[in-house]
Amino acid sequence: MIAVPHPRWQERPLLVVTKAPGKDVTAAELMTHLRARITKWWLPDAIEFIDEMPITGTNKIRKVEYARGSATTSC
Repeated sequence: MIAVPHPRWQERPLLVVTKAPGKDVTAAELMTHLRARITKWWLPDAIEFIDEMPITGTNKIRKVEYARGSATTSC
């Protein structure tokens, strides 16, 4: 989960997900799972499915690529 710009709240959560090989999950299933476990205002506004996480040379996730606010799957 990373923060992306939001016009009213400055930032809101975006959940970026890579699926495990052979597994299939939908954005709706993830939101149902999260709603039962975390506070409402922590829920992501969107879920984006990607093939693999972009990694830096020091093995950290390159979050800056998502900070531009280009989510593809709204919830």
